[in-house]
Amino acid sequence: MSTEKVLQVLLTAGKPLKAGEIAEASGLDKKEVDKAMKVLKKEEKIVSPKRCFWEPK
Repeated sequence: MSTEKVLQVLLTAGKPLKAGEIAEASGLDKKEVDKAMKVLKKEEKIVSPKRCFWEPK
């Protein structure tokens, strides 16, 4: 599933990323990344340190 791929990109990045950067790094479509991030936010696996940037919790 794309949620695991998004989380893996965030874990290996070592810095907060924007959705577009996650899409580029994972090879997924940005819409797919947005859906995955919505799920990860709900599960509280990612947090936003500043507007539009995301990192693993």
